[in-house]
Amino acid sequence: MESVDIQSLANEGSFQGKPLNASLQQTHISWVLLSGKCAFKIKKPVKLSFLDFSTIQARQRACEKELEVNRRFSPIYQRVVPVKRTGNTFCIDGAGGEIVDYAVMMRRLSSGRKMDAMLAAGKVESTHIAALAKQVASFHRSAGVISVPLQLNEMAVTFDDISTVTPFVTENLGAYYGGLIGNAVAVSTQFLPIYLPRMNERVRLGFRRDLHGDLHSGNIFLYKKPILFDCIEYNDRFRQIDVIDEIAFLCMDLESFGQYSLSEMFLSLYSEDFPCFQTASDNMIFVYYKCLRANIRAKVFAVTAMTARDGKSRGKALGLCRKYLDLLGKYVAQLAAQ
Repeated sequence: MESVDIQSLANEGSFQGKPLNASLQQTHISWVLLSGKCAFKIKKPVKLSFLDFSTIQARQRACEKELEVNRRFSPIYQRVVPVKRTGNTFCIDGAGGEIVDYAVMMRRLSSGRKMDAMLAAGKVESTHIAALAKQVASFHRSAGVISVPLQLNEMAVTFDDISTVTPFVTENLGAYYGGLIGNAVAVSTQFLPIYLPRMNERVRLGFRRDLHGDLHSGNIFLYKKPILFDCIEYNDRFRQIDVIDEIAFLCMDLESFGQYSLSEMFLSLYSEDFPCFQTASDNMIFVYYKCLRANIRAKVFAVTAMTARDGKSRGKALGLCRKYLDLLGKYVAQLAAQ
């Protein structure tokens, strides 16, 4: 399906014979239709370096995989449903018609309970963090162990990829930020050969597991029992990571909101339930992973700014890029000080 088809489905389509009347949200790889008590996620027909949704068969497989991996920890995932077309009319899970795509059907939750919205409104409290730490630790303890060792070249390429946006960052945010990227890459280049043996010792100890892979506040609802959703289904490598890599992303995210005390609280409570820091090197590896996550976020927003269609969107993306580069610089300084 294409954007025009999705808009038609949202505005004029149906679900099981009843008008859909959906609102539409989207990411760079998916559309999400919100209708009544349901949410429907449809993959965009894109092919990128790390995923291929270019055929309907690939999108169906990805929907089925998304259902499988998210059901490990989330109660909201229901089933995969067909999207059909009859003439110029689209429907979800209806009778008759040609199947033109597939959607993951989920129970719709309150947008006001999304953790990122609550953080922005200053509504996240210690009780939320305590429940979240317990939930994440429980999931991590039961997650499947991955015994494949980490590769130096692969990790270096992942970190160093931010260099591709250095000219754009320098031109738009100034030489300081361009230099910050160069320094971060240099520190990573020094860090990895020294700490990779311990990273792979952690793999042998069972700390690399099949996790969420994209655990940040935008993928969490804070109810009495927190609900995690939208883990990575399209690339196993992005999801099969060290547990401290996963929690580093969430802690970095909390710190991007200025919530350092909540980050420390989460880390402390999580570690009580699932002790995964054994040596001083593990603490440095945790900082490195925060560094990596800030790096990736900064690059994402630099690319967003490059492709923005208007000045307002571009300015917002540049502001977020700067925020994550500032965090990156802070973490790099911690690594360099050791």
